[in-house]
Amino acid sequence: MSSETLQNAPAENALSGNTPAPVRFDTKIAVLLREDLEPWQRLNVTAFLVSGLGPSVPEVVGEPYEDADGVGYLPMFRQPVLVFEGTKETLKAAHGKALSRALPRALFTSDLFTTGNDRDNRAAVRAVPTAELDLVGLAVYGPRNAVDKVVKGARMHH
Repeated sequence: MSSETLQNAPAENALSGNTPAPVRFDTKIAVLLREDLEPWQRLNVTAFLVSGLGPSVPEVVGEPYEDADGVGYLPMFRQPVLVFEGTKETLKAAHGKALSRALPRALFTSDLFTTGNDRDNRAAVRAVPTAELDLVGLAVYGPRNAVDKVVKGARMHH
C-alpha cells in the first residue's frame, strides 16, 4: 500500500461509513524536549525541530489539503509527531543513539534562545563540539524500532 493510499484510506472509509483499520506506519517522527523548558519554549523548539524534516526527508510529507470550497492548504506530515520529554541526561543519551544509528535528526541547543536568525543559529551550533552541546530538543525520524530505542527512557509529553 502506498503512502498516499495509507493517507487517504481512513478519510474515504470515514465518509462511506466504514470503520477504517488503524494505519500503522513503519517509521516514526519523535521530538524529545528537555523537561525544564517553559511552555513557550517547548512549542517554539518543537516547531523549529520538525521544520527540518520535510525538506530533508520528503517522504514524511503528504499531499496538499483542500477544503470543500476548493481553497488549498499546505501539505503536512503524513504521520503523527510523537513528543517526549526527559532530563538533560536523557537528551544527551538520545543524541548519542541517534548519531550511532545515523538517523535523520535536528537539534536545538540552549544557545539558540539567544540568537535571532538562521545564520547566527548555525554559527552557535558550529561553535560547540558534539559532546558539549547543551541540548534542549532533538527530533528524530526513522524506522519505528530505531526511534523507539533513541527515545527510550523518555516519557510522553503531557
